[in-house]
Amino acid sequence: MLMIPGSRRSSQLLPVRTSAPGTPDADVRFGNSCSAGRVVRQNEPVPSFIDEYGVPIVYYAWPVDHPRAVVQLVHGVGEHAQRYREVARSLNAAGYSVYADDHRGHGQTGMLQHGGDAGQLGKPGPGGMRAVVAAVHAFTGVIRKQVAEQARPGQPAVPVVLLGHSWGSLMAQMIVNEHPEDYQAVVLSGTAFRWPGYLNSGDLNARHKHLGSTGAEWLSRDPAVAAAFVADPLTTGVPLAKLFGLRDAVRILGRPARRLPATLPVLIQVGGDDPVGGERSAQKLVAAYTRRSGLTDVRLIVYPGARHEVYNETNRADVLADLVGWLDAHLPAAVQPDPVED
Repeated sequence: MLMIPGSRRSSQLLPVRTSAPGTPDADVRFGNSCSAGRVVRQNEPVPSFIDEYGVPIVYYAWPVDHPRAVVQLVHGVGEHAQRYREVARSLNAAGYSVYADDHRGHGQTGMLQHGGDAGQLGKPGPGGMRAVVAAVHAFTGVIRKQVAEQARPGQPAVPVVLLGHSWGSLMAQMIVNEHPEDYQAVVLSGTAFRWPGYLNSGDLNARHKHLGSTGAEWLSRDPAVAAAFVADPLTTGVPLAKLFGLRDAVRILGRPARRLPATLPVLIQVGGDDPVGGERSAQKLVAAYTRRSGLTDVRLIVYPGARHEVYNETNRADVLADLVGWLDAHLPAAVQPDPVED
C-alpha cells in the first residue's frame, strides 16, 4: 500500500518486548500452518532489533525447515507486515521461509516508537526516509545471521530474495542500487519507475471512488480488501508526503543504478489498473534495468484489470502461482539432509 486520503484510527499497543539485535523476544509470537507436507515451525519467538538510531524494529518470521531461500518482505506505507500472512503461507508451502519487519513508524514498531499513539502511525521519527531504508537493509543482515545460526555445519548459505510492495518496492529499488550483492533475486510488486510523470503522488483513489465509500477501492477489486484495510487499527491513510514531510518524501525519487550485477534476476508484478504507476511506469522501469543497469533477466507481468495490491486481488491465486513459479525457476531446490539413523 502506498498512500490514500483518509483518517486516523485509535488502537491499543499490543504487548511487545524489545531486545538487542538478533535476541529472541518471547512475547511476540505467531502461529502458522501450511500444506504440501512442508514443516512450518509454529509459535516461534519473534524478536526485534535495534536500528542505528536506537529504535526497536519489530519483525515477524514464517520459517520452514530446510528452506529453498529466504524471502525478505518489505511492506508499503501506512500498513504493516502482518497484512502479508497469506503471502507468507503460500511461500511456506512452496519451501520458502519469510521474514518481514514493521518499518519505522509502522505497525508494532510504530506503536512502540510513539508510545502507543495510533495517531502517529506512519511517522518515521529521527532520520526520516534514510533511516527507514537503512533499517530495512540492516534487517537483511539480521536475517542472514539468524539463518546461518540455524544451518547445519557446512551447509551452503541460503539465498535471500528481496520482495518489496508499493513503497516497499521503491525502497527495495534504492537498496539494490547500493547493495545488489546482498540479494540473489528481487521481486517488485505494485511498483513504479521512481521519477515524476511515472509515479502518481495525487489522489490514488480518484478513478475508483465511485465504486465505494472507503477511500481504499484502488487497492483491489475485492471489496473485502478495502474494508479490512480501513478497519485495521494498525493502518493509516495519511499520504507519504504528509507523514515524512515533502523534502524527505522526495528522497524516494531516483533511477536504477548503472552497472548492476548483470545476472541479478528481477520480477515485476503490477496491476493493469494500478494508479500508482501501472503498466506504462513498469515498462519504463524494465527498460531502465536492462539498458541503464545492464540486467539480463528482468520479467514484467501485468495483470489486466488488477489494481494496486496484486497479492490481494481477485486473481491472487494466479499472482502467487506466478511468484512461486518464478522463484522456483531461479533458485535451486534445497538439499534435504540425510535421515538420522538410530
